[in-house]
Amino acid sequence: MVIRPAKPEEAHLLSALALRSKAYWGYSAEFMRLCKDELNWSADQIAASAFTFVVAERHHQIVGFYAVELISDKEFELEALFVEPSHIGTGVGRTLIEHAKSTVVGLGGHILLIQGDPHAEQFYLAAGGQLVGYRASQSVPGRQLPLFKIVLLD
Repeated sequence: MVIRPAKPEEAHLLSALALRSKAYWGYSAEFMRLCKDELNWSADQIAASAFTFVVAERHHQIVGFYAVELISDKEFELEALFVEPSHIGTGVGRTLIEHAKSTVVGLGGHILLIQGDPHAEQFYLAAGGQLVGYRASQSVPGRQLPLFKIVLLD
């Protein structure tokens, strides 16, 4: 697997991958329609200095990606981590979250916040996340999403 920075011109590919990955969990068409805007990234976002977008490739095909955003001096948030459905459970997600943690430390971060999908709760706990509360979904009214914190450096 090759891990590399995402390119702005890959925005549409990453957005489509995120939708496929989210749909993997059996969400309804209406739910996916509500999430579409939240799972859409632009070339400008990928190029923005506040974000770091990284892709994982196998055989020159993008099989996953993540994005972290600078929130404050020492705090970053995982804005995205999605894996191509055919590669879920093959270690791509684990590789990406570990890479994201290293990236955040390399950028001077001490804390990584994660608003996760409920289906990913065990994944983020296994990655060192502590459940610290819940946050309202920006896409689905009344839905609460788990919020995790990974302390990378004290």
